[in-house]
Amino acid sequence: MKQNSHLDIHPEVAAALATGQAVVALESTIISHGMPYPQNVATALQVEAEVRAHGAVPATIAIIDGRLKAGLSHDEIELLGKRGREVVKVSRRDLPFIVAARQTGATTVASTMIIAAMAGIRVFATGGIGGVHRGAETSFDISADLQELAQTAVTVVCAGAKSILDLGLTLEYLETHGVPVVGFQTNTLPAFFTRESAFKVDYRLDHPADIAAAMQAKWALELKGGMVVANPIPAEYAMPANKIDSAISQALQEADDQGIRGKESTPFLLARVCELTGGNSLASNIQLVLNNARLAAAIAREHCLQSA
Repeated sequence: MKQNSHLDIHPEVAAALATGQAVVALESTIISHGMPYPQNVATALQVEAEVRAHGAVPATIAIIDGRLKAGLSHDEIELLGKRGREVVKVSRRDLPFIVAARQTGATTVASTMIIAAMAGIRVFATGGIGGVHRGAETSFDISADLQELAQTAVTVVCAGAKSILDLGLTLEYLETHGVPVVGFQTNTLPAFFTRESAFKVDYRLDHPADIAAAMQAKWALELKGGMVVANPIPAEYAMPANKIDSAISQALQEADDQGIRGKESTPFLLARVCELTGGNSLASNIQLVLNNARLAAAIAREHCLQSA
């Protein structure tokens, strides 16, 4: 496959891809927009270490000075962490403008999927996917992550959709666009900070090898798009549903009162929920990302074995 002229693949990642080793993509919005410095950098490096500890090579994805990066150096991760919210949050629509202006950008789920697919990476670990926002029947606020899942062949391992969203409408949107939602050892959709919700997943699979086999079959059938693997937060780090729901309700009302919408809404809501829960939601967020990194590494290893 010819490499895109705007793409730089880190030597470690390139070597892994060339020799059929497992690679896991990681997003960079969590670094610049997800938490404060220096905790953001420490967490990013911890997630990379977790991927390595479970037999895969991490490829943190971002845009640095207009170059698409599949795999970052420690200095580049530090740069994103220190600049924080000064770094542009980049989704599909933003990519050509950030590249043309040679700017630095942090990738969302959607743009991380795009760059991962360009590099030939099939598995991506994140915290939670975006989705249909509450009140979308009037605002039409629907994350570009969902449309990307419908067209880009990358498996996204997450703790479900972010619980600030309308989970039912998010599942309906994914169903309409043919995106399967797989529960890893669960029959119900995790709700990010909590292990369960009122909604069922499409399929339950209990082993990484089974997930890899489904990926192989989907793409062998030339079906477009990716797959959501919903991995519940470890029980010891899950938050009480009533506590998190109360914090989300208050944060949503404050966002509405302040007129916060679009791509600014998710970071505002997550930060406010963190404040309202006394920082407990941030600790849970870190643990669920680490948990997803472990599962993604296992799926990537199985996918490599089955592709060999």
